[in-house]
Amino acid sequence: MSINVVHQIDDAVKVRHVLVSVSDKSGLESFIPDLMNLNPELRIFSTGGTYGTIKEILGEKAEGSLTQVSQYTGQPETQGGLVKTLDFKIYLGLLTETYNKAHQGDLERTGAAPIDMVVVNLYPFQETVAEPDVTPEAARGNIDIGGPCMIRASAKNFIRVASVVDPADYPMILSEMKTQGGKTSLDLRFRLARKAFEHTAVYDRAIADYLSRQTIADIRQCYERS
Repeated sequence: MSINVVHQIDDAVKVRHVLVSVSDKSGLESFIPDLMNLNPELRIFSTGGTYGTIKEILGEKAEGSLTQVSQYTGQPETQGGLVKTLDFKIYLGLLTETYNKAHQGDLERTGAAPIDMVVVNLYPFQETVAEPDVTPEAARGNIDIGGPCMIRASAKNFIRVASVVDPADYPMILSEMKTQGGKTSLDLRFRLARKAFEHTAVYDRAIADYLSRQTIADIRQCYERS
């Protein structure tokens, strides 16, 4: 088995491209403008309701700064919005390494942008299954797919990308970035990565625990037989 070795990284990474797709939109009203203040040339990619919220927050500043993910990828949202961010260009941008010539060649070939920060939180699965009389179908509908994929990809590439999963961390992140001239430090990115993997682990554990409590009879009663 070949082992890839990363010989060079940047401790401080300028945040130029941010992907934002959140269920919990609290805190965006201050986080997004403050990110823009740190870098007026910031480009934000977003989806669905999050895009609408950010567009409202930024007002006229949204022009030239805010882009729908579907416009960026060239692929419309499909399956009623279930498939938005599971796209080749997104993951090139998340996993690319700055000093890897092959990675940079892939970005140039596809017109993809290196994404420096991902702001994602997940469908409210735990809250949904905590409701009385919740059905397995309602639970199934709140199993997030694209969110965990983006969180894991960005956290894996903490040598360059900041993976942000908790709105409570926005003030801390902004404070540290201000001391770094709008950049994220390796220390910050690593701490965020640890939290990101814990976040997805807890999420998956909640799904597994819920499904383990269901019987096939519980499942069958949700669906009409064809």
